[in-house]
Amino acid sequence: MKHLLIAACTWLCVPAVFAQQKIKHVVLITIDGFRPDFYLEPGWNTPHLRAMMQEGTHAKGVNSVFPSMTYPSHTAIVTGVQPATHGIYYNDLYDETGKGKGNYWKDSSIQVPTLWSVLHNRGMKVASLYWPVSAGAPVDYNIPDIGGRGEAVRDAYTKPAGFIETVKKDVFNGDKVSAGKDQNTARIAAWIIEKDAPAYMNMHLFSVDHAEHVQGRNGEMVKEAIADADEAVAIVREALVKKGIWDSSMLIVTGDHGFVDVHTTVNPNAWLKQAGLLNDREHGDWKAQFYYSGGSAWLYLKQPGDHKTLNAVKKILANLPDSSKRYIRMIDRKQLDKAKANPEVVLALTAEQNAAFGGKPEEAAVKPGKGGTHGYFPDFREIRTGFLVVAPGVKAGGVIQEMNLRDIAPIVARALQISFPTAEGKVPDGLFE
Repeated sequence: MKHLLIAACTWLCVPAVFAQQKIKHVVLITIDGFRPDFYLEPGWNTPHLRAMMQEGTHAKGVNSVFPSMTYPSHTAIVTGVQPATHGIYYNDLYDETGKGKGNYWKDSSIQVPTLWSVLHNRGMKVASLYWPVSAGAPVDYNIPDIGGRGEAVRDAYTKPAGFIETVKKDVFNGDKVSAGKDQNTARIAAWIIEKDAPAYMNMHLFSVDHAEHVQGRNGEMVKEAIADADEAVAIVREALVKKGIWDSSMLIVTGDHGFVDVHTTVNPNAWLKQAGLLNDREHGDWKAQFYYSGGSAWLYLKQPGDHKTLNAVKKILANLPDSSKRYIRMIDRKQLDKAKANPEVVLALTAEQNAAFGGKPEEAAVKPGKGGTHGYFPDFREIRTGFLVVAPGVKAGGVIQEMNLRDIAPIVARALQISFPTAEGKVPDGLFE
């Protein structure tokens, strides 16, 4: 409690006389599964996030990408472009055999400039903590998200060499570094700020996402996780104040997607199997299959341009009984192009009525589901994420009605006064005074 009171005081008692000073440091924090209601609605233990609303500007909703998944979304944040342009289409790589190829994880997979590459090329100090698709990134400090590849791989891609051992000793008294508690990631960030005060740092907190997958949008795990994330934000804020750079810093807290409660699981590959279009994909006996990604499913044809099979799939979907059809909405290629989503597929499905997708053709086409998920087409309130920013020159008490994830990179670029012409987003009107 004492820590919370001290943090709250430093939060609200920083004088406004610094408002016109140049921003020299940006810390960008993502809370995976971050929803605007965590700071807009009462009942959530988020005093530091609500304090940011008073001192800075907040958004009522931020549109994600399609699919509204962690890796494509985080890549949109640091590139300012949509998945079709940056090249990270899902969390995991598509594998036509159904066995799985693992997640995207190397920075080299990103097809356009990133904030960290542009800043590095300008000789600015950059740090990244547990950020998706960041292994091998041109940064000075890096503990990348490497999926399930093990600590040896993480150590090999951590910068500087031996950094994990350093923070074990200096931050965790020799204990194992665990990012499962968001405050631990914040403590590492605070150490970096104290030692080196980088010009730009991005960090990924993921406990809230885990809790929402288990319990859906509400529940004790979710309440505890967002409270932990809120305290992590306070730790970073305190580090900036303690270092004496708060008056020249921008602090952004945002997310990657919202969340939907799941009551039903739909396996569209079961319909393709029944129609003889998906017999044995492991051995290449298939004509069409859906790759599922949470609340979306993506149709691949074995032979590109196979209009006969495509029309057969469309007919299957059109002829479904209402009891099944109610759970799906088709996103055609024209809509995918407008959303700048994966160019490799011929159509996609987005789930509705609290449904999510599975991909196993041998399972029931429709069955009960539980927990929560994301990945849906980003055109409804529950799947939106949040955004808060405090910085010199940013309007206090400002409100952005709606913005996009791709707008965040241009905000950072404007703050640090760098050119970032490849970004397609824009700085929201009225953000800066």
